Amino acid sequence: MVITEMTQQEVHELLERATTGRLACAKDGQPYIIPLTFAYSGVYLYSFTTVGRKIDYMRANPRVCVEFDDVAATNSWQSVIVTGLFEELTKEPGHEEIRNTAHTLLNKSAEWWQPAYVKTVLRDRERPLEPVYFRISILETTGHKTLKGA
Repeated sequence: MVITEMTQQEVHELLERATTGRLACAKDGQPYIIPLTFAYSGVYLYSFTTVGRKIDYMRANPRVCVEFDDVAATNSWQSVIVTGLFEELTKEPGHEEIRNTAHTLLNKSAEWWQPAYVKTVLRDRERPLEPVYFRISILETTGHKTLKGA
């Protein structure tokens, strides 16, 4: 097995078909990572979640990265890392059109709102369901893949 870089076309194709990515963020030197549903649109990744640790971290430090992968077997996979900047899509008048775009793109995937918008009980307390739409401005993408038979 040989691992090689993906072309930008291959990166784009993986981002087009992927729905779940692992969002990594950090606050005060503490990293945090969580799986979320994303929709890719050229220069942005769009997502939806509820208020919690990830939103707290991204509000404090908008620098994030997201990992997407396509694993067929331990020796047959592709992995893409997106680095970018978090932007919350608030209910303010200037964000209405962008929030609608995010909703439309995310709605192309079945059950796109899960697991973000489902009843969650943590430490015997039910978490409030305060929805947050956001996008990540893509600054850089990198990808690696395995080559078969090389």
